[in-house]
Amino acid sequence: MLAERLKDIKVILGSQSPRRKELLASLDIDFEVIIKSVDESIPPNITSPDAAEYVALRKLNAFDPMDYTNTLIITADTVVVNQGNVVLGKPQTNEEAIQVIKSLSGTSHQVYTGLALRYKDLEVSFTEETTVYFETLEENEIQYYVEKYKPYDKAGAYGIQEWIGRIAVSRIEGSYENVMGLPTVKLYQEIKNIIK
Repeated sequence: MLAERLKDIKVILGSQSPRRKELLASLDIDFEVIIKSVDESIPPNITSPDAAEYVALRKLNAFDPMDYTNTLIITADTVVVNQGNVVLGKPQTNEEAIQVIKSLSGTSHQVYTGLALRYKDLEVSFTEETTVYFETLEENEIQYYVEKYKPYDKAGAYGIQEWIGRIAVSRIEGSYENVMGLPTVKLYQEIKNIIK
């Protein structure tokens, strides 16, 4: 059991996302959250599917290995990519959130979560992809969601676990937890591989 293997190992989640904290805790892993400030901008030569893993690795590299011996560090980033191959970040304003959701309405989009893990001298990173299909939303439904749920801390301006996920997401291909920000099945397997 992974919990047994981890009992003498410190685990750090390098993310302030409440969804990631909740999902990692649901794996019955004890951990603490430590945030390192990094530049999350994506260079133009990085393709959309690689963007989240690129940022996750930047977050991981902010942790000096000399300071974190016998520690498993987990960092992550999630991006939403529309059909125009545009990375939809976290909206800054009410109007921006409305425009982002309008661009997702009635179509499908990709959600990529990149994860990076380090334990001692072992480092691994990967990206999980999920395709999400949205029904067509009325303008007043979009406005209601943005005003009530204020999705300014969410890539793509929505949380699948919230009201909008119940009324708009007709189907997904891939991991539901990945859309929330942490692909738990893949992460669990990767931790088992890195902690021998």
